[in-house]
Amino acid sequence: MSRNGLFAVIAVLAIAVVAFAIYTYQQEQARPGIEVRVDDTGISIDGNG
Repeated sequence: MSRNGLFAVIAVLAIAVVAFAIYTYQQEQARPGIEVRVDDTGISIDGNG
């Protein structure tokens, strides 16, 4: 494999890692601020505040 091909593979892998990190961060930020649970013990409401 030529040196330019190796650099291209490394660049593609680096871009994929950065894109995955951005996607994961956006998914974490998109979570709702309030969580409501209903179970055997009753109703629980949790917030991010």
